[in-house]
Amino acid sequence: MDSLGIYERDIEESFVRSSGAGGQHVNKTSTCVQLLHRPTGMMVKCQEDRSQAVNRFLARRLLVEKIEGDILGRKTAEQQRREKIRRQKRRRSRRAKEKMLSNKHHQAEKKQYRRVSHAEWGE
Repeated sequence: MDSLGIYERDIEESFVRSSGAGGQHVNKTSTCVQLLHRPTGMMVKCQEDRSQAVNRFLARRLLVEKIEGDILGRKTAEQQRREKIRRQKRRRSRRAKEKMLSNKHHQAEKKQYRRVSHAEWGE
């Protein structure tokens, strides 16, 4: 954290109630950790674990990754994952379009063979 210029005095920490799985323990205790890095304005929430101490550690790690990605201009693992999925979907939709067009062409050919020429009807 020190190498990136992130200091504890710049972090505002608050605890809120978690939601989701975890049962009564989660509903009664404030285990979700919310960190705000005042200089950058970045906010991180973490409720991965039922333990507040573990969530504090994980939240700090997330905050450092987020700030590091912003400072160094690198993309975080989460951003890379999202972009990869977006590329896959774009490829998939292009393939789907090609398949749809080939099916249309095939249907048109079948219809063409079904047509009866005007010469056969005596016209």
